[in-house]
Amino acid sequence: MTQPASSASTADSAPHEAASTFLARHHPFDLLPEDALAAFAASGEVRTHADGGVLLRHGMPAARVEILLSGAVDAFSAEGERVTRYAPGEAVGARAILREKPSSVRAVAIAPTRTLAVPASAFLALLAAHPAVDAFYDRLRTSAARRAPPREVPGESGLAAPLSDVMTADPVCVSPSTSVRDAAALMAERAISCVLVADEAGRLVGLLTTGDLTSRIVARGRSADTAVAEAMTPDPVTLTPDALVYDAMVLMSERGFGHLPIARGGLPEGILTRTNLVRRQTISAMYLLADIAKAADGSALAGVVAKLPELLVQLVGSGMPPHRVGHAITGVADAVTRRLLALAEVRLGPAPVPWLWLACGSQGRREQTGVSDQDNCLILDDAYDEARDGAYFAELARVVCDGLDACGYFYCPGEMMATTPRWRQPLAVWRGYFAGWIARPDPMAQMLASVMFDLRPIAGEAGLFAGLQGETLAAARQNSIFRAHMIANSLKHTPPLGLFRGFALIRSGEHKDAVDLKHSGVVPIVDLARVYALDGAIAAVNTRERLLAAREAGTLSESGAADLIDAYDLVSETRLAHQATQVRAGTRPDNFLKPSSLSALQRNHLKDAFGVVKGLQAALAHGRSAA
Repeated sequence: MTQPASSASTADSAPHEAASTFLARHHPFDLLPEDALAAFAASGEVRTHADGGVLLRHGMPAARVEILLSGAVDAFSAEGERVTRYAPGEAVGARAILREKPSSVRAVAIAPTRTLAVPASAFLALLAAHPAVDAFYDRLRTSAARRAPPREVPGESGLAAPLSDVMTADPVCVSPSTSVRDAAALMAERAISCVLVADEAGRLVGLLTTGDLTSRIVARGRSADTAVAEAMTPDPVTLTPDALVYDAMVLMSERGFGHLPIARGGLPEGILTRTNLVRRQTISAMYLLADIAKAADGSALAGVVAKLPELLVQLVGSGMPPHRVGHAITGVADAVTRRLLALAEVRLGPAPVPWLWLACGSQGRREQTGVSDQDNCLILDDAYDEARDGAYFAELARVVCDGLDACGYFYCPGEMMATTPRWRQPLAVWRGYFAGWIARPDPMAQMLASVMFDLRPIAGEAGLFAGLQGETLAAARQNSIFRAHMIANSLKHTPPLGLFRGFALIRSGEHKDAVDLKHSGVVPIVDLARVYALDGAIAAVNTRERLLAAREAGTLSESGAADLIDAYDLVSETRLAHQATQVRAGTRPDNFLKPSSLSALQRNHLKDAFGVVKGLQAALAHGRSAA
């Protein structure tokens, strides 16, 4: 888009008192004491910009903020795409100053405009002296530069802690040849209930607990000289130190583990026990997961999932970051799915060939909230024979999908479920699907491929997917036509911004005057992240993890990643807070938020987030990386 040439700005003779009076009627300047407001207004210069005058140039540092007193200013991306509109009371240049970066936009007056131009030093001094005003602009800073968040609330917030914060470090290790007598003596001496078993290279090879001693040695009348290797649990399941407390809770509850080794690269770094978890005050969530693990039927599972809204409120209220809330809420869906699969196998008997159940959509990305349907599929071993095995897997899929629906994870409207024969096929057929979608990327193929790029194994033989994912990413990266279709698909959902920096609201129907925080808020960022992940051959499926990995891979710039992650966090946080409010009010959570229910501060931040997304969509549409 071609913009009019800039006109020279001229000093305005209007008195600073008029500017001070104007600012007193606009947030956040209305929070200032009268003398501070007058001094701030006096530190600036009242300017007039003609229609088409340039207030800020793309790629140039911002030496001042210009607070609009009248008129309007549009901000354009490097590609000429309008990303936001400034109205009276808003400050042009504040973002660039607070981020200490060149401006990412070109700001142009679209009508005769008057501003109060305040030097950056005076603006920063105002924020330093008045925390309430600083809080208003804090969201414009980079994540690392923001003011420290409130201290974590004890309780459910502990679910987001890394296991390195909770585990017992430097675990006691013995060799496989140690006698169980010596191992038992060591446990008694250290007052511990287990030891890890490591080989000569220090790699974890087993776990020995007091329960193992009782069931495998004492109960069988075996000699105390028996080697630990004959009593231990070999190759125990482990998690890494940076996994979440919630991950450990899910695993320990489902498998009935009382002890979980923590290892990285095969080397033991710690041990986690139920005692460690109780100390983090996560007992209520543990009960929920434990109830899922022991549920005898679908009805019992539905009763447990009915408590999910309460968990959502607890997690949001505890201050847990939104991406961690999504991880925790999705963990419940994963646990329910695995329990339904286990119950189905009890009923149907062992599967005739290996299989893998996968989730896609928000469950695949670990981004579920209080409103989720189900998206899933089955990959079957190539030994599968339809005539021999078809009835078994059709019934398995029906039992699980019906069970998920009964628990509140409703059937996918597009039938993207394992109950649909197309999405219940041998590995060779799946390879053909992906190869065909990439080789002939029409809009439908592109849509299907985009959905399937979010696949995540839930239960079964994980090896059925590992090779498929790698092959697909490699083939997709090499096909420029496929990438072009993928970009086009990612631009179909646009942020809800109107022409005058207002929200583009739903105009009629049940959700009149609201914005859809899912399809117009989260989905555009999910789609962008998927493109950046493809460019970097990134295997992660979680949106935030994709953005972080894209930054490391160089497919998304440092500033672009910072902006988009901030936008994603804010939109997700707003969405979850909206749903938690609905749950507290006794209503069903949804994704439709009326901006009028937000404060002026919240509305402005949400508009800024949508503007960031719109700018990055424009960059992608014009074949540029986010700068």
